[in-house]
Amino acid sequence: MTEQLQLDMGMIKISDDVVSKVAGMAALETPGIAAMSGGLSEGWAKRLSGKNVQKGVTVEVGQLEAAIDLRIIVLYETPIHEVCRMLQQNVREAVESMTGLKVVEVNVKVEGVAFKDDEA
Repeated sequence: MTEQLQLDMGMIKISDDVVSKVAGMAALETPGIAAMSGGLSEGWAKRLSGKNVQKGVTVEVGQLEAAIDLRIIVLYETPIHEVCRMLQQNVREAVESMTGLKVVEVNVKVEGVAFKDDEA
């Protein structure tokens, strides 16, 4: 689905996939994040909708706002609550600065813990 922003000079369309990709890149750049988690339900969503869903990222994009859900795997021995707060801030800032949309929420679900050896 593609939503539209109405501006004085015309219309700007930002697809869910673009917001999803921006959020996913910002998430992976956050210290303490080992990986994004896909899950079984995401595989079914891809098959049923035919859309290219960014791994571990689900977005709802409105005309002026976006809501983002992230499923992540954190590195072992990192303070999970601090990593998640930093993740929320990084994703919000990246999406808002790159798209102009207001991010109303960034929900984080920690689905696993990885050891540094697992990262490779």
